Amino acid sequence: MKTFLDRLGKEWLFCDGATGTMLQDMGLASGELPETWNLTHPDEVQSYMEAYLKAGSTIINTNTFGLNRIKFGKDTQRITKKAVEIAKAARDAINPDAFVALDIGPTGKLLAPMGDLAFEEAVSIFGEVIQAGAQAGADLVLIETMNDSYESKAAVLAAKENCDLPVCITNTYDESGTLMTGATVESMVAMLEGLGVDALGVNCGVGPIQMKGVIQRLIDASSLPIIVNPNAGLPSQIHGRTVYDLKAEMFASTMAEIADMGVQVMGGCCGTTPEYIERMIHMVKQKPFQTNTKKNRSVISSGSQVVEIGPKPVIIGERINPTGKKRFKQALRDHDINYILGVGLKQEEDGAMVLDVNVGLPDIDEPSMMCEVMTNLQSITSLPLQIDTSDPIALEKALRLYNGKPMINSVNGKQENMDVIFPLVKKYGGVIVGLCLDEQGIPETAQDRYEVAQKIVNTAATYGIEKKDIVLDALAMTISSNTASAKITLDTIRMITEQLHCHSILGVSNISFGLPHREIINSHFLTMAINNGLSCAIINPGNESMMRAYRASCALLNMDPQCMDYISTYADVPDEKIETIHSAKKTKQNVEETLSSAVQHGLVEQAKILCEKEIQTKNGLDIIDQELIPALDIVGQGFEKKTIFLPQLLMSADAAKAAFEVIKQSMADTPQKIKGRIILATVKGDIHDIGKNIVKVMLENYGYQVIDLGKDVDPEVIVDTAIKENISLVGLSALMTTTVVSMEQTIQLLHEKKPDTKVMVGGAVMTQEYADAIGADYYGKDAMESVRYANSLFG
Repeated sequence: MKTFLDRLGKEWLFCDGATGTMLQDMGLASGELPETWNLTHPDEVQSYMEAYLKAGSTIINTNTFGLNRIKFGKDTQRITKKAVEIAKAARDAINPDAFVALDIGPTGKLLAPMGDLAFEEAVSIFGEVIQAGAQAGADLVLIETMNDSYESKAAVLAAKENCDLPVCITNTYDESGTLMTGATVESMVAMLEGLGVDALGVNCGVGPIQMKGVIQRLIDASSLPIIVNPNAGLPSQIHGRTVYDLKAEMFASTMAEIADMGVQVMGGCCGTTPEYIERMIHMVKQKPFQTNTKKNRSVISSGSQVVEIGPKPVIIGERINPTGKKRFKQALRDHDINYILGVGLKQEEDGAMVLDVNVGLPDIDEPSMMCEVMTNLQSITSLPLQIDTSDPIALEKALRLYNGKPMINSVNGKQENMDVIFPLVKKYGGVIVGLCLDEQGIPETAQDRYEVAQKIVNTAATYGIEKKDIVLDALAMTISSNTASAKITLDTIRMITEQLHCHSILGVSNISFGLPHREIINSHFLTMAINNGLSCAIINPGNESMMRAYRASCALLNMDPQCMDYISTYADVPDEKIETIHSAKKTKQNVEETLSSAVQHGLVEQAKILCEKEIQTKNGLDIIDQELIPALDIVGQGFEKKTIFLPQLLMSADAAKAAFEVIKQSMADTPQKIKGRIILATVKGDIHDIGKNIVKVMLENYGYQVIDLGKDVDPEVIVDTAIKENISLVGLSALMTTTVVSMEQTIQLLHEKKPDTKVMVGGAVMTQEYADAIGADYYGKDAMESVRYANSLFG
């Protein structure tokens, strides 16, 4: 019998459809947890699985989507094993060649630093279910409906570390191709391929018609088999029941069109029944099967942004590094994280595409400092990072916590070094920097350095690391001690590019140590290196000579289409200002100068310090109205335009909150101004509170008092509280279609017993049409829209 991996990507494989829809038809009550049916109604669970297998599914999911110890405590492992047993029994009864997928859904919590669930705790939560499921005999792990890149990484690591089963994952994107926390299709592909999953794709959220754009981007970006499991169209509520706008025939015909795009695994999600799956399989099986093509793109990513190495040289900011920087060394010793973050933000404003992060000093705890700086940087900037350390312990801890696919600096040609570093790169993913030196030291000729580069590439291949994930450092040695050094480096770059067909990198400024007016040498050397094929330049992006050389080289070498970057930078600069363009072009103040800027950039400690200074001379309410709220508005507008993402939004909210606390303390004897009082709750049967908690943070920062009733809240509790507290606005959240009934019941009860109260709703399953159908007054698709609605009500 062929294994799952024997068949994956080589023939059509078909997933099943909706679990919740089937169980609701069988009598699953509103708010009842579907996973409990593994114990209370095992025959019913097995019967719907058999129905999917009879329809032609070759992969059936265990009834474990929401199963974890947060909800089920000590019963988690027992339910997991029972769920796998039921699925295996269904498989063995209908189609022994089918596969049982251990279904892993999100925890319902936001991971730190945005939320309160620690990354390692999330890994442990997922690992408990995965270990039990693997021991019970599942054939693969299917992680699905993930809308956070960081939680996706936690789940994948948990699978890799707790079993040896194939690992597949599908994420839930909006129609723009973005996850809730800001990750794009391309950034997710980069991270997940780096982590070594076996297949990836998209499920839930929307129907197949709305998914087509995301699917095409997945196909274009990924080399892995693509999984597509859409809903049965868009949802609405009719007579207390969730229905979808695509009939089985239309769903099947649309999926047949998607099959022609070149995906390999197809199934359904919410609203799809065995009829949908059977009709889809009938139509898709008639289509010729297409394997996914291998992409040789060299990419690194953050939680929300991808940088591709190759189309034009990548600028890596060098300033987060203690070498030769007295002030930076002092910041590390003083644990002045705010200063370090300011250095990062300044480089981003100056044009860095990637930030190098080196915090190595003999007298500090480098692993701890590396993780802290890296995590804080990822909270305030969307740029990918280069983890720069010679400490393997610091490297592994950083790789584990990094949200995305980083650049890793570095490995060298010493066998002992490669044997330590390459396993880490293979496990966690990344683009590795390879230094052209080995046991004999730094080679004196370009040919010898090229041979070390070959050794690094060949050894990496034995660890399963592809050439596209390696950039080679030809080593810039100062010409003040050897005037042939620059030519040796340039020749090595050219050989790496033309003969080894690999990417290259340089710490450019090393070339000029010991010489006067170093930037003259540095800028010309950068131009020559780019002309010889340099892929990545580690430089100070705040140095105008270097950036001028970079932009001119890109324009001259046809790497700046229509010279648009060059023109946009220099077109309006007078001749007399060209030497000082970097300061002349800046419109933003230094991030350390104003409270508004600190809030916009999410600098929590700096916002607190600046507010403490301002409160000595300004009225607290004036600070709120003139600085804090306008700053939050700017960030909110960026969030709505998708130029700022959820991590940055929440960090700005935290910075504003720190400033608010300073003001509150200064006005302890003054009655506090509250715009309005709002109830927030996740409805009965739903324990997911990510969205609710984000809305709460934003509302509180805009001056509202929030009564947070928590999750899994009975309609009567919400209504009674609204009446008792005379609340004008209630916000309800639901993630699952099975709990929308509870949301509708709550709305109806509110309208009946407190008709003057407005209700806004939100959550992953919500749409405007859905909200209208259940009687909501407003649909808030994100936190900022909820704030806007509250502002419109309370003035």
